[in-house]
Amino acid sequence: MPPVEEARSIFRSLGYSVSGNGSELRAERKWRTVHVTALDADEATANPVRPDGGSTDDLGLRCFVTWRGYTGSLTDRLRRLDPPYEWAVIGVEDADRYEVVNRSETVA
Repeated sequence: MPPVEEARSIFRSLGYSVSGNGSELRAERKWRTVHVTALDADEATANPVRPDGGSTDDLGLRCFVTWRGYTGSLTDRLRRLDPPYEWAVIGVEDADRYEVVNRSETVA
């Protein structure tokens, strides 16, 4: 099961307004909109990540949220694809314990 509620909670705690159903969310704060995709273990490790983030609208900021143990393979695939948008991967244990990985570094 994808960590959808954890993704909602993390972005809300950062001051974002979160909308959307299923595993595709939209987090908005001031001028910034982040397209958030929650991925279960299978999606994070087996399925290819589309270079456009699976979205046909503005690709500006993307965040993929998955369980902490699966961030490595997802991050490696994103780095290989080098998509045309800024991205981050959040690996969660729960809404209070997570790690953020972006295009070039890890931030705990």
